[in-house]
Amino acid sequence: MISTNLQGVAELVVREARRQGYILPRQIRTVLKGAGVCETLWQAVLAVAQDSLTYRKGRYYYSAPVSDRVREEQSRQSEIQKRIRQVIRNHRSAKEGHDRRGEDRIDFVQPVKVRTEEGHEYTLFSRDLSPSGIRLIGTRRLLGQKVRIAIPIGDGSTHWNCVVRILWTCAVGEDLVENGGTFLDLDVVAEK
Repeated sequence: MISTNLQGVAELVVREARRQGYILPRQIRTVLKGAGVCETLWQAVLAVAQDSLTYRKGRYYYSAPVSDRVREEQSRQSEIQKRIRQVIRNHRSAKEGHDRRGEDRIDFVQPVKVRTEEGHEYTLFSRDLSPSGIRLIGTRRLLGQKVRIAIPIGDGSTHWNCVVRILWTCAVGEDLVENGGTFLDLDVVAEK
């Protein structure tokens, strides 16, 4: 009987957290009181609702259930960011001076090969590199395209082969364009 009541109260708590984005412990106790259940059982209600709520800084935030596909994409993005951070560390250690930005982004001026989905290949310059994306400078507008970019590593005998979705483009001079994109996939290729 009590577990049935707790399940119902947990559903009310989750619904309230979804509506306002989070719920406070005192609000959980208020929901319990309104349902005629002892307020001291608020932690038991949280145990029932644990798959839908995440605790941060005194609040229980609603977290929608995540599908396997989303988990896979999050894992892939995490792996891409880890590898790009490795490229950034290698580049920083080879570069004199220090980058004073608070973000994990570097000036990464390198010629890179860009291949479009139509098979056209261009040489552009990378400008900035961060764990989530890259900025390119060249004469081509690539907005909305998914492109493959070969980023040289170290001595140039290997490169990262990245798939990037171009999210923005802007003119920076006469016949000169910046394109900014986010990484979708990444692998290492050794040149022969």
